[in-house]
Amino acid sequence: MPKNIVIPIQVNKESVAMCEFPAEDVLNAKDKEALVLLLENATKLGNMEHSKIKIVFEDSDAVKQVETTVWATTDKRVVLKGGIVIPINRIHQIVLV
Repeated sequence: MPKNIVIPIQVNKESVAMCEFPAEDVLNAKDKEALVLLLENATKLGNMEHSKIKIVFEDSDAVKQVETTVWATTDKRVVLKGGIVIPINRIHQIVLV
């Protein structure tokens, strides 16, 4: 069995607002660069077609996953509906739903 496989905890969008995020990056610079491009595309899809994505992120407690629409992407954060934010440096991956 492979090591270090982590199954994310499914959370709802509202509970993301209560998460505490450490400052450390969860991805290396190259992977983070690719993630930012994907997030920008997810933002366009979210605004034009209301497409949802799964965001796998890590807060101070665990690796979690939320299914939501991305409303905006800044240089440091992803903004979800209701002004809820996830720091980009804490996102492991996104998956289009």
